[in-house]
Amino acid sequence: MSEAKLVGIVLVSHSAEVAASVVALAKGLAGGAAAVPVAPAGGTEGGGLGTSAELISAAAASVDRGAGVAVLTDLGSAVLTVKALLAEDELPEDTRLVDAPFLEGAVAAVVTASTGADLAAVEAAATEAYDYRKV
Repeated sequence: MSEAKLVGIVLVSHSAEVAASVVALAKGLAGGAAAVPVAPAGGTEGGGLGTSAELISAAAASVDRGAGVAVLTDLGSAVLTVKALLAEDELPEDTRLVDAPFLEGAVAAVVTASTGADLAAVEAAATEAYDYRKV
């Protein structure tokens, strides 16, 4: 029996703690998403605030299962760093920077990936999180 190829998800934040917490929350809220490969890429190698191309590349490689990788970022230099890595072909094939709200998009992406959906569906679900209304 072959293992299902699931979309991998990388959550890039300027803070290691924020990235790790959003991974834990998204997986927890997704219920049966234990098999979804999700990795945080937060902060710098020295543990400070910022973004690290090396941490992002390593996280993307760690979640790549052959079905694509969705990368969600918090803001600013995280977006620019991922764009630069994509432009330089430093991320796995079929990696996409997803334009989505960080927390809500992460939850939607993990839930959708847990169903075995393809990368386009995971990206669409995360992007649709912009429409979540709170009032």
